[in-house]
Amino acid sequence: MDDSARELLEPLPPSAKLVYYVLDEEGRFDQTGLAEETRLSTRTVRFAIEKLTEVGLVEEGLCPRDARRSVYAPVPESERSEAAEPEAASEPDAETPTATAVAED
Repeated sequence: MDDSARELLEPLPPSAKLVYYVLDEEGRFDQTGLAEETRLSTRTVRFAIEKLTEVGLVEEGLCPRDARRSVYAPVPESERSEAAEPEAASEPDAETPTATAVAED
C-alpha cells in the first residue's frame, strides 16, 4: 500500500480500511465475495465501497460472468494521483480567502 492510499484511508472507518486492504492484496471482488472474505455484512461492505469510491481508492466495473453484478478493484496509484491533485489544489485556495477576511477584520 502506498503513502497516498494511507492518507486517503486515514479518516475512513475500519470497515473501509479492511475492504481496501483485501482488494489491494487479493484483487477484484464482487460485493458478496468481499463480504465472505472480510466477514462483514453485505450492508457494511456496500457502505465501505461507497466511502472508498468517494475518495477515489476503488473503482466499480462489470462482472465478466454476470452483467447484473459489479466487481470492485483498487484504483492504481498513477490514476489516483491525477484525480487527487485537483482536490488538493482547491483546498489551499479555499483557505486563503478566509485567512484574508480574518486579517481585514
